[in-house]
Amino acid sequence: MSEFSAQDVVFMQIALDLAQQGQFTTTPNPSVGCVIVKAGHIVGKGFHFKAGEPHAEVMALREAGENARGATAYVTLEPCSHFGRTPPCAKGLIEAGVVKVVSAMHDPNPQVAGKGLQMLTENGIESAVGLLAEKAEWLNRGFLKRMRTGKPFVQLKMAMSLDGRTALANGESKWITNALSRADVQTERAKASAILSTSQTVIADDPLLNVRWEQLPEETQQIYPIANLRQPIRVILDSQHQVKATQCLFEIESPVWLVGKNTRDLTGYPNFCTHIQLADSTQYLHDLLFELGRRQINTLWIEAGATLAGSLIEQNLVDELIIYTAPKLLGDDARGLCKLTNLTQLSDATLWKLHSIERFGDDIKSIYHPIVTEKKC
Repeated sequence: MSEFSAQDVVFMQIALDLAQQGQFTTTPNPSVGCVIVKAGHIVGKGFHFKAGEPHAEVMALREAGENARGATAYVTLEPCSHFGRTPPCAKGLIEAGVVKVVSAMHDPNPQVAGKGLQMLTENGIESAVGLLAEKAEWLNRGFLKRMRTGKPFVQLKMAMSLDGRTALANGESKWITNALSRADVQTERAKASAILSTSQTVIADDPLLNVRWEQLPEETQQIYPIANLRQPIRVILDSQHQVKATQCLFEIESPVWLVGKNTRDLTGYPNFCTHIQLADSTQYLHDLLFELGRRQINTLWIEAGATLAGSLIEQNLVDELIIYTAPKLLGDDARGLCKLTNLTQLSDATLWKLHSIERFGDDIKSIYHPIVTEKKC
């Protein structure tokens, strides 16, 4: 970090703020921001809005024009070096006459992975990497995990009462949390590439599992006109083929992937409905995550019942646990948060580290990350 000045930090933070504006739209691409600086002044800035559209560097260079010659580019991710849907950004920076490129981090995409910076160096452009890397990693944690492991970043969302209950004994659960918490859920859904649930949840609640953009904060709606936005893919575990074409899921014209172990006839279902067949195995959930990663799902937001939640936790498949707690008591007969079947002693319990706490009225949103511990022989 010593090689970077305070001014470098300021410009990279601006680039990160720009990158964040693509958080609802860029999937399966990463969110990237770029700032072009000359003589201490910003002459161009941009961010990547959507896959297939110009990358952040291109947008910033367009704004900078001839001022890009002799300037420094601050980019939140290593410039790409390959032809995809768009030309390589490293080549664009070279042709524009930029003399230095500062990247927050390397791109783990095998098609890039250092090649972008190498291309710059070979063309006489100074480069540096590592400025505000932790913030850049956090912004694109879903994309980065998929590139590094082949699996999406898994977020398990649960809502509970003070005594850890999710519904009354009769199944009534609307609403445990308040309107502010539910609006925040819409924001979190909007960031996800896909939402995962089960046929049991779909049958019991008949949800849309979509993003209700009108519930997002006004400032968000002003930045992102609804017409430009997307709905996350709805992924439903439905091994018994219980989800019918009449479910509310299909009222929203957005992809639905029904996952099962057997072949399925989708006659009568909308054309945006797809069946994913996975072989039955003890690694079924692992296989599902790899399949979703193969299908370019970066971040997977999960809203389901206690059984799936418990299975994901027991198999160490949750990267982030998000719990909304309401100031209510539902009692012993109410339904629990998750089913953990293999827990016989407290020392075997999964440990979690508190990442953040946020208040929504009288509700509390807590985010936890798993603590990886070595098991004793």
